[in-house]
Amino acid sequence: MHRPLSLALSAILLAGTSLAAHAAAPDPKAILTTYADIGQAIYQDSVTEAEKLKVAVDAFLAEPNDTTLKAARQAWVASRVPYMQSEAFRFGNPEIDDLEGNVNSWPLDEGLIDYVDANSYGAASDSNPYYTLNVIANPSLKLGNKTVDATKITPELITSLQSAGDNEANVAVGYHSVEFLLWGQDLNGTGPGAGNRPATDYDLKACTHGNCDRRADYLRSASTLLVDDLKKMEAVFAADGEGRKRLLADPKAGLVAMFTGLGSLSYGELAGERTKLGLMLHDPEEEHDCFSDNTHNSHYYDQLGMVDVYNGSYARIDGSEVKGASLRALMKVTDIKTAQRVVDAMQATSGAMTVLKQTADSGKMAYDQMIGPDNPEGNKIVQNVVDTLVAQAHAFEAAVGSLGLKITVEGSDSLDNPASVAQ
Repeated sequence: MHRPLSLALSAILLAGTSLAAHAAAPDPKAILTTYADIGQAIYQDSVTEAEKLKVAVDAFLAEPNDTTLKAARQAWVASRVPYMQSEAFRFGNPEIDDLEGNVNSWPLDEGLIDYVDANSYGAASDSNPYYTLNVIANPSLKLGNKTVDATKITPELITSLQSAGDNEANVAVGYHSVEFLLWGQDLNGTGPGAGNRPATDYDLKACTHGNCDRRADYLRSASTLLVDDLKKMEAVFAADGEGRKRLLADPKAGLVAMFTGLGSLSYGELAGERTKLGLMLHDPEEEHDCFSDNTHNSHYYDQLGMVDVYNGSYARIDGSEVKGASLRALMKVTDIKTAQRVVDAMQATSGAMTVLKQTADSGKMAYDQMIGPDNPEGNKIVQNVVDTLVAQAHAFEAAVGSLGLKITVEGSDSLDNPASVAQ
């Protein structure tokens, strides 16, 4: 269930934010219980939506045409809604970080997986020997000194190729491998349009680009793995999950984990690597959902996930709500001034994300157009997202100081050392 913009990122954030400091501070264990409950619910919803995606993929592969391809693409976009909200649990929870790489790694050198446009992609990379490995076209793969039998493309095979050669660009599994297989490359640069892979790439009777059977096996395998890996993430915050037990065993460390996730996602990851870097380089290859032009939604729901965590409230896809003791309530009785600063910063970021999302949803311009050169209007929209995210991260750091805690926030050269970023 998609919440209306104004409700999701403005009204909910402000609801109950009167800063009268007469209430008792919530027990940190209660805050962490709510946090774990929200984490479990978000990952449960992510599994549910990924299972729907798998059904849509299977229907498409059974009858590949424009209609079934469109349905599979829509299911992929829907599956991102709960998952992106889960990213607020990254950076502070090692169990999640250990699993995240197989779920949401990006950007990827797509030539590892399938055919690419040689003119735009090139034939080789100095940094990646598997830049054009093309698993789908080759039943035998040469990886270093080892020859790998790829006669049958299976979940096990593509898992073994993840980060091949210790290169993070070799993304063989997860959301973005599925995205590439559904959309294909976006060859429009910073112009309008997303990837436009034809349904006939999977048509065994009227196959385009060859190897349609193997391409189907890859998409089927990647979709299956996505469900399985999300189930592992869901288990982290289950009643007997390692993440829940760790959080409740040391409430102080648990609060540090919460703020570390909020601060690092706001600053280094979202403001820096996913937003400022692409804006600086005017490079659509640096946008998060680059094949589908869904980046605006991914950024928007990342922010909504941070609102969920800070407010201790998550609206599930079935319309129910998980709600309880929160960091917001704790800050209200700890430091009124800083509490208001956090609320104001989150409201500003949510507002900037709403403008980003509405601009893209309206069809006026997609995210990759916004970051293009000679687009001052689009650049300003994206820069405002960066600026408000940075201010939000600093507000979280101030809250941490008020509580007598210490955190280490992920950085980004695009923010901390922009001169080092290659132009």
